[in-house]
Amino acid sequence: MCSDPAALVYARAWIGTPYILGAAVRGAGCDCVGLVRGVWSDLTGKPAPTPPPWRADWANSSARLLVDAARRYLEPIDIDAAKPGDVVVLRVHDTREAHCGILENDGQFIHAMEGVGVVCVPFDAYRPGVSYAARFPDVAAG
Repeated sequence: MCSDPAALVYARAWIGTPYILGAAVRGAGCDCVGLVRGVWSDLTGKPAPTPPPWRADWANSSARLLVDAARRYLEPIDIDAAKPGDVVVLRVHDTREAHCGILENDGQFIHAMEGVGVVCVPFDAYRPGVSYAARFPDVAAG
């Protein structure tokens, strides 16, 4: 029997965390990047990485800030190889990479929604916007 990756187990523990822009504290608050930072911290036992110095309009720029941040801490993978426990970066309105989350089993997606918090929802509506995928480091092999 195949067990779920540790990243997915940790991601589930964040469900219900309120949405707070820039935060990464399970149960207290996070945004989408904070969720990924927090799971990374849970996995590695290290403090969550400091997010890049976002400008208020970062999501409207052509820079790939989410992807650049992911490349520093996660292992890039082909989008088609993404599986439960992996991180995906999404284009919003087909133009800007402004959201990320963690794939769950059975076509679900764990992410932090503004005004809602961390939830698990069907991934189908988000799938067309996927522009990048990455895997958390394999700390068990370490």
